[in-house]
Amino acid sequence: MKLIQLNLLVFIIAGVIPTQADAPQKSAPTEQSYISFTRDAWSSPPNTMRPWTYWWWPGSAVDEKNITRQLQLFKQAGLGGVHIIPIYGVKGYEDMFIKYLSPKWMNMLAHTTSEADRLGLGVDMTTGTGWCFGGPNVSDNDANASVVVRILKPDDTGRLERKLDADSLQALVAFSEANASIDLTDAVRKDGQLQWSAPAGQWRVFAVSQKPSGRDVKRSAPGGSGHMLNLFYPDAVRRYLERFSSAFSDFPGIMPRAMYHDSYEYRSDWSPTLFAKFEQRRGYKLQEQLPALFDQADPDLAARVKYDYRRTISDIMAEESLPAWVDWSHSYGMITRNEAHGSPGNLLDLYAAADIPETEMFHTDRNILISKFASSAAHVSGKQLVSSETGTWLDEHFNVTLAELKYLVDDLFLSGVNHVIYHGTCYSPEEAPWPGWLFYASTEMNPRNAIWHDVPALNNYIARSQSVLQSGKPDNDVLLYWPIHDYWHDADGLVQHLSVHARDWFKNESIGALARMLWEDGFAFDYVSDRQLEETKVDTSGILTPGGTYSVILVPECTYMPVSTLSKLLDLSQNGATVIFENSLPLDAPGLAELKTKRRTLTNLLSDIELDHNDAYNVDFASRGTGRIIIGETKPALDLAGIQRETITDHPGLFYIRRSDENSRFYFIANRGDNTVSDWINLSTSAHSVQFMNPLTGDSGSAEFKTNGDKTISVFLRLFPGESIVVRALHTRKINDKPWKWPKPNDTPIELDTEWKVDFVQGAPTLPESFTTKRLESWTELGGKEAKRFAGTARYTTEFDVTGDNDSFVLDLGDVRHSARVRLNNRTLGTVFTPPYRVIIDQLESGKNKLEIEVTNLSANRIRDLDRRGTNWKIFYNINFVDIDYNSFDASDWPIEKSGLLGPIRLIPLE
Repeated sequence: MKLIQLNLLVFIIAGVIPTQADAPQKSAPTEQSYISFTRDAWSSPPNTMRPWTYWWWPGSAVDEKNITRQLQLFKQAGLGGVHIIPIYGVKGYEDMFIKYLSPKWMNMLAHTTSEADRLGLGVDMTTGTGWCFGGPNVSDNDANASVVVRILKPDDTGRLERKLDADSLQALVAFSEANASIDLTDAVRKDGQLQWSAPAGQWRVFAVSQKPSGRDVKRSAPGGSGHMLNLFYPDAVRRYLERFSSAFSDFPGIMPRAMYHDSYEYRSDWSPTLFAKFEQRRGYKLQEQLPALFDQADPDLAARVKYDYRRTISDIMAEESLPAWVDWSHSYGMITRNEAHGSPGNLLDLYAAADIPETEMFHTDRNILISKFASSAAHVSGKQLVSSETGTWLDEHFNVTLAELKYLVDDLFLSGVNHVIYHGTCYSPEEAPWPGWLFYASTEMNPRNAIWHDVPALNNYIARSQSVLQSGKPDNDVLLYWPIHDYWHDADGLVQHLSVHARDWFKNESIGALARMLWEDGFAFDYVSDRQLEETKVDTSGILTPGGTYSVILVPECTYMPVSTLSKLLDLSQNGATVIFENSLPLDAPGLAELKTKRRTLTNLLSDIELDHNDAYNVDFASRGTGRIIIGETKPALDLAGIQRETITDHPGLFYIRRSDENSRFYFIANRGDNTVSDWINLSTSAHSVQFMNPLTGDSGSAEFKTNGDKTISVFLRLFPGESIVVRALHTRKINDKPWKWPKPNDTPIELDTEWKVDFVQGAPTLPESFTTKRLESWTELGGKEAKRFAGTARYTTEFDVTGDNDSFVLDLGDVRHSARVRLNNRTLGTVFTPPYRVIIDQLESGKNKLEIEVTNLSANRIRDLDRRGTNWKIFYNINFVDIDYNSFDASDWPIEKSGLLGPIRLIPLE
């Protein structure tokens, strides 16, 4: 048994695009037991396989010395880069505030990018301060806007005389009871006076204008406050970027890697050009349907008009507003990261508009199937990286453990994320009293937090995992079409925000249930939008998108489908694709624009499908050209289409994601359940050899496997709850690695009932006195008064003898609060931060053995002590300072958090 160590090993080098290293043999070619990588400067910026961190700059009160100091600490901890976000300032440091984008601010940015480059780190920045886009250069006209609708009625004589604001008025239209309309916009004089005599009958006059919604930039920094921007107004986006063009016109430093757009939190439903954009895109005047949009109307008519409105604002953002920002960033040599969620548009198109789609999970409110929208956009459109805002409100301040972060990261990995960005770290000068400068909603992933001591172990885990998840290509079989048109076709409301938190837009629609079934049954899939389908082709290898190859297109049951989408699906099936419609074909065309023509075309397209029934699978099908259409229940249809599922998910708690290159298929498998899985697992792949890689330890080995008769293999896995592993199936090559062996106990565990010397070696506010004990309990109970408020690291030292012939053991530490570095006889065994807290001992020496365990706790007890003593550390402008429920933060009543080595400590003999 090889000694397991938490070092990076050599199967991770740098960059993200794999090349294969073959041993120079003429017969059976072998492959090294590591993946070597090359780096492409555009698609794979420096150090993307290591986690990055959001780096808030309070008040932008930064200086060169502290910037360099923190970047060096980040590098030492194994981070790959930082994302700069200026935010609100700190009280008492006002004279240090730096105005955003001022020459001094740009010099600080230049110093940051230069020092980061020297250290091999990357730098991103938000195109603004706080969030979302906005600031002092956003006028009332360019601000996120609320529509203002006034309904005016003529008097009893049919006369209507009003004074209106001619400058803000966008439409003035009269409507009769029979929905006849008269446009009165040009009837308003320049001074705003309207005098109109209505024809006979009952008339209402709709006056439409807009106003700033009142939503300003959240948590803005000095020089960054002002209205949020209006993303329905492309001209406003272009004007907004002029400020950045000016700031970067003579920038003296290295440009950041990327510009960033945070989640959509604008409050907007209108724009100055919406009427014109609507007519351009939908082919009729929205002004003629104002009652359907804003007032009581026939529900079907209202739904169709609102559908056209919703599709229009989505198209504007996807085709004009976001591309304007992306093109501007590219013109300065930067790429883009975008969090599309929260917007009222098609998320798949909005994520794909950026170079790096980014998702997020919030506290315990997280859903892998929702995060897959970002990764699907990347997979389908050919974007290599999928990033995540990681750790936002994961737990209360100073209570987040490395184990919790690992489990969160695994969920993100399973969703397709491969570029973790912690949320995060707040810049704090060295001289600031503890806890330093803080951001109110972060995991406190900073050097002042006690957990930082063992953060390198977590960062190495993420780096190892991401070296695989960034390699090759996504490896999914099913393109799951998103029928967003059913959701948009709703007579209620106006703007529909598609949040990662409020998820009715997903779970209450047909796609939600179907995606859940695919996920739980082990089918590998990506979502696809109408716009993305237009770029899809077919050849002999399968269904081709710009980023991947798929075997089937699956359409959830839906009522409405654009004629262009149905036509594309039928063309794909004619040319060789298999297209599955769940239960039935679509029934109608959405929207009001050219409805009669579209309905007629839809009917003609559907009538061309000549269906037969397949009794064996109980589905209807139609052969078309070299492809086919299948209609019926999804599972039999997928079976008929020859789609193999992965039975990994038949084992409770196990989930997976796949990648592949020319020679290998990679499985990242995580046990997200509550029970240990110890069993043979089927993999839907062929293999000439199989390699296991443990991203937590860096260990790897050649695995035994069975070849099944159905072109699948079986491997034996033993994964504790929370554990994960990478399985690599090589199709034609033999792996050149030592044999992988699962630890196998062969005797009764031996409990170490020894005396321990406990020395506090690093931390604050005061190092408690050393003590000795045979009873392993929390050091808050054993270490005296100072130990109750201590945050840091204590070294536990003991000696023990082991008799007998066995020299290989598992060292089980029992309960650890909350991470531990283990050394035996001056040999490093590893760092453990998730249960089960175990390391392997190889070749245990006879006679006395010296065991040292450095345990690091959380900072919760120290922050509790500050609040109990009334220390004034909450010194921040804006939201100063809140807990996870957005109440005023007060840790004085927190219970004391257990800390240290709680045991029991056991040696488990191994075969």
